[in-house]
Amino acid sequence: MSVARIVSALQFCPGGCVFGARASRDPAPSLQSRAFNLLLGLLPHKERLASAEAVQAHVQKLALQPASFEPPNLGGGVEVTLTKMGGWPVYYTAPSSGHEGCNYVMFLHGGGYINEIAAAHWRFIGEMTRKARVCCVVPIYPLAPRATAKDVVPATAELLRMLLEDAGPAKVTVVGNSAGAGLALAACQWLRDRGHRQPSRMVLISPAADASVSRPEQVAIAARDPIQDIPGIVEAGRLYAGELDLGHPFVSPLYGAFRALAPMTIFAGTRDLLYPDSVDLAERARAAGVAVELHLLRDQPHNYALMPTPEGRQARAIILREVA
Repeated sequence: MSVARIVSALQFCPGGCVFGARASRDPAPSLQSRAFNLLLGLLPHKERLASAEAVQAHVQKLALQPASFEPPNLGGGVEVTLTKMGGWPVYYTAPSSGHEGCNYVMFLHGGGYINEIAAAHWRFIGEMTRKARVCCVVPIYPLAPRATAKDVVPATAELLRMLLEDAGPAKVTVVGNSAGAGLALAACQWLRDRGHRQPSRMVLISPAADASVSRPEQVAIAARDPIQDIPGIVEAGRLYAGELDLGHPFVSPLYGAFRALAPMTIFAGTRDLLYPDSVDLAERARAAGVAVELHLLRDQPHNYALMPTPEGRQARAIILREVA
C-alpha cells in the first residue's frame, strides 16, 4: 500500500491503525494527549527548528555549554555502570536483583544528531530495566557536526556486533527514537552488508529515516506538528551528513536495502511530519520479506511513545513486552 493510500485510509480510521498485525480500531485521541499537544506547542522546541540559522545558533550554544549525558536517579531496582568503548562513554543498566538470564536492549537516543540524551530517554531506560528485567546498553555517541554519519554509523554497528557476540543466546533488541531510530536502522543495514547477525528485533519510535524531508505532504503536516519544522530538520541532517549526500543510507536509511533485516516494530503519529517516512519504511521492509508491525495513531506527535499520555503508556507496554 502506498503512502498516499494509507494517508487516505486514515480518514476512515479515526483513532489510528495497526498495519502488519491484526488490524484494530483504537479509541479517539485521549483528552490528555490533546492537552499535551497544546502544551508542546507552547514550548520552544519548534522555534529551534524553524530555520537553518536557528539550528546553527543552537549547535554553537551547545558547543560552548555541552549538555550533560549523565543519567539522573533512575529509581530503585536499577544499577548503572559507566565504561568506555571505542572512546565513547557507554552506560549499562541492570536490575538490582541480578541480571542472570536477562535479555539485552541497545538504546539509541534521539535529538536530531545534535542534541544529547535527555531525561525522558533515561526514564524510559529505567522503566525497561526495572519492568522488563533487561540489561540496557546506552552508547553516548558523539554529536554533529563534531562527528558525522560516516563515523557514527559504523562505530554504532560495531558496538552492536560486540553486544550480539557477548549476549550469546540471550535476546538483543535495538530500541531507538527519532534520530536514534534512524541510526539503529542504518547500523543494522551495516551489519547485514558485512555478514553479521541481526538483533532479535528493532523497535523504531518516530524514526528519522529520510533527512531530506522532501515529500510534498510534509509541508501541510509540519503546520500541525507541535515540535518539529522542516528547515531545521534538514539543517541538522546536513550537519550529520558531513561529506555524505543527504540520500546516503547512513544518513537516510530509508534509501538503504531492507532484505534480511531484523523484524521491526514502528511507532508513529499523524501530527509528526516524519510519519509518511514511517509508512514508506514499513512498506519497503515488508516488500523485502521483513516482518513489520506499524502502530500509526491519529493526532499523536513525534515521539508520542515516550510521553506521559495514555497512548504513550500503551506504546511503552507494547515495547516492554517486545524486549522482555
